[in-house]
Amino acid sequence: MRAVVLGLLLWMFAGAALAEVQLSFYAHPGARVRDGYLLFPHAYVHATGTIETTGEVVDWSAGFTAASPGPHLLFVKGPGVVEEPDARYVSEGQGFLTVVLDDAAFLAIRERAEWWNSPEGRTYDLRRRNCITFIADLARLAGLTTAREPSMRPGGFLEATAALNPGAVWRPDPITVTAPPIPSPLEGEGGPEGRMRGKPATRSPSDILRTDTYPSSERLRRPPSPPRGERR
Repeated sequence: MRAVVLGLLLWMFAGAALAEVQLSFYAHPGARVRDGYLLFPHAYVHATGTIETTGEVVDWSAGFTAASPGPHLLFVKGPGVVEEPDARYVSEGQGFLTVVLDDAAFLAIRERAEWWNSPEGRTYDLRRRNCITFIADLARLAGLTTAREPSMRPGGFLEATAALNPGAVWRPDPITVTAPPIPSPLEGEGGPEGRMRGKPATRSPSDILRTDTYPSSERLRRPPSPPRGERR
């Protein structure tokens, strides 16, 4: 009888331990070419786990960026959009913070992310309301202390925020990496990662390839190579 009771208690505690959601904060380094596009730095969150009350398995990520990227954002605000990077993209990022959330806390985080897609919340400002502002908002809602804002360097902001939250040590997510679909030549963008939008540089147009203020999924086509023997 004791063995049965002990087994039931262990099962209950194991179930409680598994029924939680782990939310991690990432910065993608960018500075790489994929499918002819150059990726730039970006900040986003990724959540995995199980919602206890419903049994829903969670594998959710979100990042905020400009809906219509372009040089005009150097001077004016524009609409933003919350989009979901895929597993491959998430796995390439550097993790800085992880918090464990109960059902209510995670649902509040997800609802807040949706608010950033609403007419009231989707205003995008390159310097003052960007991908970093988005993850900072979610971090505070999760009970974390955030570094100084506004910031334009995802990795630098998250590193400073991690220093303020020594108890929120980053833990790797259980990510399954799969090969992305081949994008359609007409679409030019395939899959969630391909739909992530970019932001123009905050310096000068001539610095566009050196800036670290773009979100990671902003991608620029590389110019075609000149014919062999032709001089530039």
